[in-house]
Amino acid sequence: MGQLEDMTRSRTAVSATDARWLNALVSDWQLIADLAFSDLVLWVPEAEETGVCAVAQVRPTTGPTALLEDVVGLSLAPGAAPLIEQALTTGLTIEGSTQFVPVRRGSRVVAVVERRREAPGLRSAGALESAYLDVASDLLEMIRTGEFPESADRTAVVDLLRVGDGFVRTEADGTVRFASPNALSAYRRLGLVGDLIGTRLVDVTAGLMDRRTPRHAVPGLLVGAEGGSGELENAAASLHVRRIPLRSAGEPAGALILLRDVTELRSRERELMTKDATIREIHHRVKNNLQTVAALLRLQARRMSTDEARHALQEAERRVGSIALVHETLSQSFGDVVDFDDIADRLLRTVLDVAGEREILATRIGTFGALSGEVATPLSMVLTELIQNAAEHAFGDDGGQITVAVNRIRDRIRLRVSDDGVGMPEGFRTSSSLGLSIVTTLVQTELDGTLTFESRPSGGTTVSITLDA
Repeated sequence: MGQLEDMTRSRTAVSATDARWLNALVSDWQLIADLAFSDLVLWVPEAEETGVCAVAQVRPTTGPTALLEDVVGLSLAPGAAPLIEQALTTGLTIEGSTQFVPVRRGSRVVAVVERRREAPGLRSAGALESAYLDVASDLLEMIRTGEFPESADRTAVVDLLRVGDGFVRTEADGTVRFASPNALSAYRRLGLVGDLIGTRLVDVTAGLMDRRTPRHAVPGLLVGAEGGSGELENAAASLHVRRIPLRSAGEPAGALILLRDVTELRSRERELMTKDATIREIHHRVKNNLQTVAALLRLQARRMSTDEARHALQEAERRVGSIALVHETLSQSFGDVVDFDDIADRLLRTVLDVAGEREILATRIGTFGALSGEVATPLSMVLTELIQNAAEHAFGDDGGQITVAVNRIRDRIRLRVSDDGVGMPEGFRTSSSLGLSIVTTLVQTELDGTLTFESRPSGGTTVSITLDA
């Protein structure tokens, strides 16, 4: 689509609104190529009346191509393509060795579709091929009269359904004129007994539905002057359906209905949703259990008679709480990834728990983005240790500032936790403190990263961590 937009903008006289119309046509014309068993080429007048230019091309998936070479970008000088020029000026479909169909938008012809098909030989067309060709003729005529595409808006369903998935042609009164074998098989999965041809499709379909697709919702999908798409579902099967109204001489001529059996796809989606819900419930229960452990540690700390024991239990409580925070976030997300920025900000706010009356500011610069649970859990514990250690030991009574600066380039994270405190004490690098041991072990073993400590020239300490996300 980008190539078509670029070409219409740079080489043709087509306006921006006309270009959107042609984009919508090209988005949907694989359908016409398959129905017509033909190659289609879109020709547009070049700027300043210098000829015509081929801006798009599509080959059929239902038969052999008649154009072995790509012609997109080919320019024809004035007079070199008289049949294309005739279709542009008269607004009439021109029949020659190939067919040239004007593309009308409103009262103007803005382009021409060339339809080219290999000679079918002496064999007669079967019922399926004849039904395809009839609908192709209707759609090409609707292109000539400006009734197709239905709008300039592109929808995802355009890319989903193909004529080979299931094809139903209905008359103006909704009676089925033709149903392909795949379409009939899909309806049989819904519970149809008998044939579709000669029945009113909306009545048959409504009779097969249950609460998953209420009967009253069926007419809005299968009848009416406007096209549409949706799903038909009962306990046995799910069908994705698209309806394209057909017109002839300005009057309703029935509809083309494409459908695909998506029963297995929907079943797998439901299984994945159930599995995801189960995993999130597990994370929720783990979070609850960890919070219970943290509460028990908090209660035990209050009963301690010595400051050292009380402090050790409070540190253990915070470590358990950081792990619980990750599981809480995982329990609220889809998949095994979390927005670690939110976790980091919540960990920074825990500085207030140990700041006391001191004024300690904690800020984050940069973004972690989404991290997997296996990275987020140890990284949250590392941040907890570094932040709490700085808050407890780096500052005097006047307080200070802690900064978490992160730089992420694709899957590489560089993290710096800095403070403007008193700096590292003598012997810090050889210290056997539990917090330092936890940080070193988690970074080097769990996260497979690197860890360095350095004193800042202006005072304070910076811990630098590099890891792969």
